[in-house]
Amino acid sequence: MPEGHTVHRLARTFDELFGGAPVAVTSPQGRFAAGAARLDGRVLAHAQAFGKQMFLGFAPRGAAPGEHVAEGDADWLRVHLGLYGSWTFAGDGSVAVAHAIGAPRRRVGETETALPDVPDDVAHVESDGPFEPAPPRGQVRVRILGEHAVADLTGPTACEVVTDAERRAVVAKLGPDPIRDDADPQRFVDRVHRSRTAIGLQLMNQDVIAGVGNIYRAEALFRAGLDPSLPGTAVPTDTLRALWDDLVVLMRDGVRTGRIVTTRPEHRGRGHELGHMDPRRVRQNTDGDPSVVSRDESFYVYHRDGLACRVCGTPVQVRDAAGRNLFWCPTCQS
Repeated sequence: MPEGHTVHRLARTFDELFGGAPVAVTSPQGRFAAGAARLDGRVLAHAQAFGKQMFLGFAPRGAAPGEHVAEGDADWLRVHLGLYGSWTFAGDGSVAVAHAIGAPRRRVGETETALPDVPDDVAHVESDGPFEPAPPRGQVRVRILGEHAVADLTGPTACEVVTDAERRAVVAKLGPDPIRDDADPQRFVDRVHRSRTAIGLQLMNQDVIAGVGNIYRAEALFRAGLDPSLPGTAVPTDTLRALWDDLVVLMRDGVRTGRIVTTRPEHRGRGHELGHMDPRRVRQNTDGDPSVVSRDESFYVYHRDGLACRVCGTPVQVRDAAGRNLFWCPTCQS
């Protein structure tokens, strides 16, 4: 399942490729035909992410391209990718597009093939004639076609058209999102303190904190030196605020780069006494680029079970936690 930084990158992608212009919306699979008909031909006015949920706001019919549209006047396409959902993109050569963002065709851990950062001086090639994308491949729930690009959605957990009031109701149930500027960290602290549920489980509860997935959960707890089994009521307020602040830095860096790197420079190149991470278990979108931190050096504990902790040398452990693997160091997080 994509983590929150990936969904924010998706929203940015839609804004860059389709924002402010009318788009054709269809449902090649047919399961979203009624919803697609409601949105077809309308201007994409907003693209937002809240945690793992993305909302695309469509202007009322008759709105001019580029015209300001208040959020309350928009109809919204709500998409939650879940475990198997993915957006696949293609363009006519005049815009830089990602190939796919979301679940990989072969599931290997949590991964993304994310939108690359494009330098400002990249030349854009003008195309001849209208853009004609290739036919949809697979069970495409929604196809969004603009002047220069197309986006196909497959396998989502949720895909529906909602009013602005319904969008706000969904958002109100979510915990604060560390990536968003309007997030209130005190809401996170208060929600954790209301329950004796283990902090390792609460971090995966989207009602407590939005956007944190299995990677950020394991890595942030390690960086905080927190025992994943500690009850939420027992975690000091200062520790929770520091945990939040660390997630803000880590997850916003993920939005910027499209990859998750949680290790501090002084801890890289250590912890290989018991071997190396299996490269088949975790992938990063810039694997093979010698200028970035390699996947083998990117994490402290995630998918490093059985390997030596980079800090203390104790073998990293893994256990089941509500159906998901939880990785931790029993020494550093005791």
